[in-house]
Amino acid sequence: MSLKYTQEHEWIRTEGDGPATVGITAHAQDALGDVVFVDLPEVGRRYAKGEVAGVVESVKAAADVYMPLEGEVTEVNEALRADPSLANSDPLGQGWFFKVRLAAPGELDALMDETTYGEFAKNA
Repeated sequence: MSLKYTQEHEWIRTEGDGPATVGITAHAQDALGDVVFVDLPEVGRRYAKGEVAGVVESVKAAADVYMPLEGEVTEVNEALRADPSLANSDPLGQGWFFKVRLAAPGELDALMDETTYGEFAKNA
């Protein structure tokens, strides 16, 4: 299992050869406050790295969710759509946003590991 982070405060977890799982970080959900709505991407759609793939709205603000790496969305978290607060209560678990089949899995190496992201988030 590999867990990586982006500068836009998304995380991406890979396990074996299956699709990667994407969500927002604990730092992001802390900054947003209580999440009240999520707009999830369309299954089957291909996104470029950095392209807006969804939106998360909270009582404080709305924020775009960016595609961490190029790929095709294979699944969205319908439980999150039904209960957006999962992004607050379990952002790295049940609060995941979507799964993506990566076009170039080797690009994961360019993203931040947990230690690097922790330092980055302190200054964000």
